[in-house]
Amino acid sequence: MKKKLICMVIFITVMSTLLSACGGNKANEATGNAGTSGSATPAGESEKPLELTWLNILHTASPPTDVVKSKIEEYTKSKITFNWVPDASKEERITTALASGELADIVTLTMMTNSSVRSSLKSGLFWDVGAYLDDYDNLKNIPAEVRTAASIEGVLYGVPFQKNLARSGLVIRKDWLDKVGLAVPTTLDELYEVAKAFTEKDPDGNGKQDTTGFGDRSDLRYSSFKLLSSYFGTPNGWKVDESGKFTPEFDTPEYLQTLNYSRNLYENGYLAKDFAVTAKTDQQQQFAQGKTGIYTGMVDIKNLHDLSQGLQEGMELVPVNKISNGDGKYRVWSEGSGVGGLLAFPKSEVKTEEELKRLLQFVNDLIDEEVFMLMTGGIKGTHYEIDADGAFKIIDLEKWQADVQPFASSRPSEVTFTLKDANPEKEMSNQLIKENNDFAVLDPTVPLDSATANEKGTEMAKIITDASFKFIMGELDEAGFKEAVESWKKSGGTQIIAEYEEAYKKAKQ
Repeated sequence: MKKKLICMVIFITVMSTLLSACGGNKANEATGNAGTSGSATPAGESEKPLELTWLNILHTASPPTDVVKSKIEEYTKSKITFNWVPDASKEERITTALASGELADIVTLTMMTNSSVRSSLKSGLFWDVGAYLDDYDNLKNIPAEVRTAASIEGVLYGVPFQKNLARSGLVIRKDWLDKVGLAVPTTLDELYEVAKAFTEKDPDGNGKQDTTGFGDRSDLRYSSFKLLSSYFGTPNGWKVDESGKFTPEFDTPEYLQTLNYSRNLYENGYLAKDFAVTAKTDQQQQFAQGKTGIYTGMVDIKNLHDLSQGLQEGMELVPVNKISNGDGKYRVWSEGSGVGGLLAFPKSEVKTEEELKRLLQFVNDLIDEEVFMLMTGGIKGTHYEIDADGAFKIIDLEKWQADVQPFASSRPSEVTFTLKDANPEKEMSNQLIKENNDFAVLDPTVPLDSATANEKGTEMAKIITDASFKFIMGELDEAGFKEAVESWKKSGGTQIIAEYEEAYKKAKQ
C-alpha cells in the first residue's frame, strides 16, 4: 500500500509538471514570447491584466479608437486608461498636473527643458528607474549615452523615449518648384528665393496671388526659426568655448542673423502673417490645402501628403535636410541628443517597487516588434501591408488615421526597428533623418543641471520668445532685442550661466 501511494504521488507530480509546462508554452505563444528575465513579472504570466492609467500627449485632432488599443492591451496583458493632452496645450496641462498632483501611473514628459518638469523630477516626485532597466530584454538595450542624456545629475527619472538624433528638415512642394522654374535649394539665399517665388509667382496656377512661401506656427523651437537658426550656425541652446564659458544661443551673432532673415520673410509676405497664433495642426492644414509651400518637419511628410488627398491632387513633395549659410557646411539642431522625453512613474500613483516593475515590464513590451507595428501601422491586412519589395504601405488611410496614427508618437522607441516605406517621399525623408546624424549639433546642457533654470527658466524664456516674435514682426529693433537679452540676464540668466559652467566643470573632472 505504501509503495502504491508513493507511485501515485510521483505520477501526480510528473503530470502537474507537464501540464504546467504546456500552460507556460501557451502563454508564451499568446504573447509572442514577450517575457523577460529579471525580477519583473513577464507579460502573459500575470493572473489578471495590469490596470494602468497613462497621461499622454495627443499629436492628432482626435484620440484613437479602441481597435488598436485593444490589441496592445491583449499583447501586454493590460487594461489602459488614457488621459490624452493635446500637444497645443501640453505645457499648461502638464505643468498644472504636476503642481496639483493629479497624475497617472505613467506620465509622458516631453518638455525636458521646462522648469516645472525638471523641478518636479528633482524633487523626488518620480521613481529613479536607472537600476532597473537592465532587468528587461528591451530596456537593457537603451544605449548608455541615451541614458546619460535623459538623466539629471546622473539620476534617470523615467524610461527615455528613444528618437533619432535630429529629425528636423524642410518639406517643399516639388511641383511648385517646377512651376516657378527653381531647383531644390541648397543655401539660405536660394531658400529665400523659393519662398519669394512661392508667394509672388502663382505656383498653383489659379491666377491669384493667394499662396505663401513659409507656413509656420507659434513655437520658436519647432517652427522654421530653430531650423533656420541652425542653418546660420547658431549653437543649439548654448555655446561653450574651450575655457568652458557658456553663452546662450540668443546672445550670438548667428541668432540675430536668423531674426533678420525671418523678419525679411515676414515683411515681404513670404512667411505666413498669422504664424504667431497658428497651431501645428492648422499649419499642416494650410500646407495640405495649398496655401503654403514650405513646411518645417521632414518626419511629417507622409502625413502632409495624406492630408492633401481630395484637396491638392498631384501634390509632389521633396524633403530637404542640407541648407548651408554659404560656407558649404551643413548643420541641424538635435532635439535632446536622441531623447524625446521620459515615460515617468509618479510615486503618488505607483506605491511599491512591485508595481513599478510591472509597469516597466509593460513599457518593455511596448518595444517588442509586434507592438511597434501595432503603434506604427496597425493591423496587417486591415491598416497596412508589406509589398513584394518588403516595403510598408498603408492600405486604408481613413482607418489608419482613426485607429493608429495617435499612437505613433507614443512609441517608447523609434529606432529599435526600421521600416522601408513604400511611399518614396517618406522613404527619402527617413534616409535623410538618418543622414542628419553626421552633422547634428547637440545641446551641451542636456546632461547638466541649473537650479535657477529649474526654478524659473521656462518663465524667463518667455522674455526671449516674446522679443523674438516682436522682432520678426517689426515691432522691435536690434537695440530693443538686446535690451530683452539683458533683462533675461538680470532676471536670473547670469546665475543660470554660472550654474551651467560649474556643472560642466564638474562633469569634465
